[in-house]
Order: sequence, then C-alpha cells, then structure tokens
Amino acid sequence: METLVWVVHVIAAAVLVVLVLLQHGKGADMGAAFGSGSAGSLFGSSGSANFLSRSTAIAATMFFITSLSLTYIYSHPTQQQGVMDKVNPAVAQPAPAPAAVNAVDESKAKDIPK
Repeated sequence: METLVWVVHVIAAAVLVVLVLLQHGKGADMGAAFGSGSAGSLFGSSGSANFLSRSTAIAATMFFITSLSLTYIYSHPTQQQGVMDKVNPAVAQPAPAPAAVNAVDESKAKDIPK
C-alpha cells in the first residue's frame, strides 16, 4: 500500500510541475494580442485556461491527499514483524558451556587405581 501511495505521489508531483509550467501568466495575454501566436493554442483561446487550471487543481488535490496519506502511514506504523522478530529468544540463545572439569590433584592421583 505504501509503495502505491509513493508512486501516485511522485506522479502527481511531476504532473503538477508540468501543468504549472504550461500555464501562461497574466502578462502573456498582451503578447497574444500583438500576434505572438500563443492565442492559437491547441485548446483554443479560452479553453486552455479552463483545462489547465482544472487539471492543476486535480493534480494539486492528489498531491495533498497523498502527502497526508504518507504522513498517516509513517505516524502509525503497522505491527509487522521481521524474520528475526519471530525467533523464540529462549531457543536462539546458545546453551551454556559445561563447567570445566577440575584437574585431578597429584596428591590424590596415587589413590586412583590405574
């Protein structure tokens, strides 16, 4: 789920950047009036402003929704366990080493039959 939100977030950010760069500012209208050619766009003279502004609003909404979703996902971690979290700690610890065998005292060694 997290990966899907990240993918949508990055795509929304890229689309938002492109849409903002495609829009012309308020000063571009004067250039269009004097024949710079931007008035004859693909969407018509007034259609591009509506299409681009609506598309920008949708991309911005998607960006904000995915931003809030990622914030929620990272602030409420799930109780997923890794491979090592499932290991029983009592079994995983090595057994204690056996006690060292005391060396036979030489004075008592003569009492031990051979």
